[in-house]
Amino acid sequence: MEFLTGVKQKETVGIQEILEGDYEGKTVRINGAIHNIRDMGEVAFVILRKAEGLVQCVYEEGRTEFDLKTLKEESAVEITGKVAREERAPQGFEIRMEAVKVLAEPDQVLPLAVSKYKMHTSLEARLAVRPVSLRNVRERAKFKIQEGIVRGFRDFLHTQGFTEIHTPKIVARGAEGGSNVFRLDYFGKKAELGQSPQFYKQTMVGVFDRVFEVAPVFRAEKHNTTRHLNEYIGLDFEMGYIDSFDDVMAMETGFLQYAMELLKRDYQKELDMLEVTLPDVSRIPSVRFDRAKELVSEKYNRRIRNPYDLEPEEELLIGRYFKEEYDSDFVFVTHYPSKKRPFYAMDDPEDPRFTLSFDLLFRGLEVTTGGQRIHDYQEILAKMEKRHMDPADIASYLMIFKYGMPPHGGLGIGLERLTMRLLDEQNVRELSLFPRDVNRLEP
Repeated sequence: MEFLTGVKQKETVGIQEILEGDYEGKTVRINGAIHNIRDMGEVAFVILRKAEGLVQCVYEEGRTEFDLKTLKEESAVEITGKVAREERAPQGFEIRMEAVKVLAEPDQVLPLAVSKYKMHTSLEARLAVRPVSLRNVRERAKFKIQEGIVRGFRDFLHTQGFTEIHTPKIVARGAEGGSNVFRLDYFGKKAELGQSPQFYKQTMVGVFDRVFEVAPVFRAEKHNTTRHLNEYIGLDFEMGYIDSFDDVMAMETGFLQYAMELLKRDYQKELDMLEVTLPDVSRIPSVRFDRAKELVSEKYNRRIRNPYDLEPEEELLIGRYFKEEYDSDFVFVTHYPSKKRPFYAMDDPEDPRFTLSFDLLFRGLEVTTGGQRIHDYQEILAKMEKRHMDPADIASYLMIFKYGMPPHGGLGIGLERLTMRLLDEQNVRELSLFPRDVNRLEP
């Protein structure tokens, strides 16, 4: 009988091991995919692609025990060779090849030149063969940076006493209401894909005080724009015992500060590759919704057409205004009109036409929506009555208020939008591994 006792120690090495160890002049085994082959005649460079980056391997005719012509790009291989210092190589070292073991090889020629530093092709062409195009080093770098944002979100909130939760995505009723829900048959019952974890994260405030989740969110938006997806990743948190919704905005500011430092420390290679300059988040301005409209109307001579919501052009102008006036890439826009916010948003006691809620704009694009929630049972019933809502439809949600809830608030961040603005991309699909929109269900 055999027993497993933990992670097996591999005989192959990784890039970081070589960089941190004493390997110069020693023979190692390293595996990866053949990213590119540059045949120079008697010498060839075989570029190996690993999760950590690219490794330059050198083939020398007569010294390496295989025929170079048998190798194909994208083959999975295990290379044996000596480590040698080479400052011009991607990692500052190269592997002088002695032998190659082919583990698997492609059946067809690649549809895109993924080994090129920049793939000069359209987004649609890249999305059509997404499993292949993602192998390009610049495409991979986008999602490494996105990983860093999620790491920052999780790590920072853990330091602030938050508990990570996992809520259902098949629900009886969407938290936001409206028609943009995906409906499905659930064993003969009507169900929907969750528009938001809102009801559940509020519920869990009564359990853990502070909670967060990183999970997919579904919106049946029928328009096809550069800023919308039908499935995106939401970074959500909810916190109890707040003094005001300022506490929520301050917590998000702290997350952004933590995340930018993390990216600077651990993802500089990817930031340099994509020529990203991280924004200054040492302080973020805040402005009331109605005042923001007035400011851009006055400065840019734009008539206010919709007093109850921000149009995309207005968001861009607000972002431009605060960049020009305060050199800030971010701005919190607060006190949105009550008629444009969900029923659970707390109205401003000083003027109930507005709510204690906010959006965070990043370079003119809304990336966050949040605010303080109603926590009093009678108050939420009264607001539902004004909106002609039936409490029986969400009885399980209202239960939490019957039995007492602390003052609380929270937010939801669109991961793809946040990454899109950070990397200065023009289409949110660039930052979704396998985007879902009105036309795309595959790959």
